[in-house]
Amino acid sequence: MNELKPAAPDLGGGGFLRIRLDLSYDGGPFNGWALQPGLRTVQGALEEALALLIRRPVRVTVAGRTDAGVHARGQVVHLDLSEAEWLGLGRSSALDPASSLLRRLRGALGRVLGNLGGAVEVHGAALAPEGFDARFSALWRRYSYRIADGPALWDPLGRHSTLWHKEQLDTALLNEGASRLLGLQDFRSYCKPREGATTIRELQRFDFSRGADGVIVATVQADAFCHNMVRSLVGSALYVGAGAEPPGWLYERLIARQRDARSVLAAPHPLVLEEVAYPSAEGLLARAELTRARRV
Repeated sequence: MNELKPAAPDLGGGGFLRIRLDLSYDGGPFNGWALQPGLRTVQGALEEALALLIRRPVRVTVAGRTDAGVHARGQVVHLDLSEAEWLGLGRSSALDPASSLLRRLRGALGRVLGNLGGAVEVHGAALAPEGFDARFSALWRRYSYRIADGPALWDPLGRHSTLWHKEQLDTALLNEGASRLLGLQDFRSYCKPREGATTIRELQRFDFSRGADGVIVATVQADAFCHNMVRSLVGSALYVGAGAEPPGWLYERLIARQRDARSVLAAPHPLVLEEVAYPSAEGLLARAELTRARRV
């Protein structure tokens, strides 16, 4: 998680201040990040808690939307407050507005979540540097995915965050296949395309390693991900790791640029958004403008 540092206030249109929040959550009880009518979502819980504090609807922008059941340790969002709203957060205490927002938001989330208290935790709040955009300023996002390949590794205490895979997997085969997908590519075969959105992404890291506990951890990092991309990459790689397909099969699927009966999504519950990285304060605005241009 990137450390929050004091910054010059970002005065957006209308004199609003941009605020950065760093948070983590257990995605199990939620129907994903994004707002959905009648369903419990992480965004819905966070915005409801903010509305209790600010006394008006507050919309947040997230670094990366997560699917139902997917977790986060290093999620980042931004929101805009008026200067009066920001300063008013600290007037009733000796705390500065950022510390006051952090303390009061935790309390509001507890009220909103009820018996799910602790499922969403905000770890940092600060004024964002000029030009900061949680989504478009990001350089990359990094996910992890835990796989226990064989009953001997199936730990009941970790079942909510680890895939229990019946077949033993070969990490050398996994890494051989995954390495061929690195770079700037069209990942249409590994995405659920959204209308009008590009499926071209730069996959910067895709590898598998077995920890001291015997559990395999997949690490997937890219400048951005299209819908279902990480789960599709891992799900397809499992065929290779189990020896059902050769390592080159992953690249063959990539260049085919189509989804078919062999397209499979790995289960969501072992997937964790670990970190979102940003450039230095001086490069935030340029990065956001470049990313917006690429998306268009």
